[in-house]
Amino acid sequence: MPNNSNRLGLVFFPAFDWAISPDHPEREERLLYTRDQIVEEGLLDLPGLVEYRPELATEKDVQRAQICIPTVKSVVTESHLVAAGGTITAADKVMKGEVDRAFALLRPPGHHAMRFVHGSRGFCTINNEAIMIEHLRHVYGAHLKIAVVDTDAHHADGSQDIYYNDPDVLHICLHQDGRTLYPGTGDVAELGGPGAYALTLNVPLPPESGDSELLYVLEHLVMPVLADFGPDIVINAAGQDNHYTDPLTNMNVTAKGYARLTEILKPDIVVLEGGYSIEGALPYVNVGIILALAGLDYSAVREPDTQPPEAPTAVKEAVRRTVGFLQDTWGKRREKDLDSLYGCGPFFKRQRRIYYDTDEIMEEQQEEIRRCEQCSGYRVVLSAAAKSYRSGRRAAAVLIPWHVCKNCRDEAMEAFERLKPDRELEYVYLQDTADDRYLVKSARQ
Repeated sequence: MPNNSNRLGLVFFPAFDWAISPDHPEREERLLYTRDQIVEEGLLDLPGLVEYRPELATEKDVQRAQICIPTVKSVVTESHLVAAGGTITAADKVMKGEVDRAFALLRPPGHHAMRFVHGSRGFCTINNEAIMIEHLRHVYGAHLKIAVVDTDAHHADGSQDIYYNDPDVLHICLHQDGRTLYPGTGDVAELGGPGAYALTLNVPLPPESGDSELLYVLEHLVMPVLADFGPDIVINAAGQDNHYTDPLTNMNVTAKGYARLTEILKPDIVVLEGGYSIEGALPYVNVGIILALAGLDYSAVREPDTQPPEAPTAVKEAVRRTVGFLQDTWGKRREKDLDSLYGCGPFFKRQRRIYYDTDEIMEEQQEEIRRCEQCSGYRVVLSAAAKSYRSGRRAAAVLIPWHVCKNCRDEAMEAFERLKPDRELEYVYLQDTADDRYLVKSARQ
């Protein structure tokens, strides 16, 4: 039996009792076939490979990362809390030195869930990676620098939203071009807020991109940026819907390509996101990832059907142009005139419309980010969300970041005191990450 060069922890949770609908692509069979393949290949018998049961995330865990309106219990099921708890379990096993790396194979997924949660979007309700990151910072130290490399075919708009203005979290997302796939975002021009410019990097890949294109981005952009940023922890949000057999996307990545990506990236923690080719892709991709994480030979991993063709020349050239632009952006990020991007005033303001496709909710959001030379600045967010057939729900939140300066803390608390719930504004939240506080004022109190 081969010897692992890395001790690997697996956390498995298929959510037997949760599905959007019985025949929905995001259903329990996504992981059951994978589980069968892992057992058939004898991977659970490998020395150094340990399986752990997922823990249950608490409401507090969720509140550190997100604001569920009106409450966590109103939008989240126990299955969501187990999935989020499974990512925490994976992180704890790595941080405590029980394993070198960990892979959380669980569902429901989470990377489309944003800071505000009115319901589900993109099959996601709460953000598993964000909940894990906030747990890491609170338990193991606010000094941690964390990098998230999201390789799902769909842009991780939720994770981007939560860490858009966080200078200690680098978020790199490789995805199918948003002009051709849900959620329609993830352009190279989306580069983060005024407190974290260029710490959001989006790599939109043209349809038909395959192993060569994915690995080109990894080797020429992702790895040099990671080396420069110097993270304490690298997380791979490992969506597998870039696979050439996936029914929802138009990419051509193979199981061996995913394994090679994992070998190069060397993530500390891998969290499963999407992937809907239940029989044709997931069992092979996950076996490849597990072998690569364990430091074992994955050269024999191959799907039983015909492999996809090489990408057209135009696709390869487009990927190289995108990488070149982002290399230049990263290299010159400290020279950038931020006033040209975010204005000269004390606040950067933006308005957005966010559609919850799973629950058919439309949210209108206004955000102000305090520009500050001492910290990343607090944020004030006003949100109104409604289904077409019922009246909307309005809420506001004041968000106090990690490492907040005294002036911004004082201003943020004044803003929270000024915001009063009434007939128009039902809920006012305070999310204070530095002091680990979460407060709610309600018009119904």
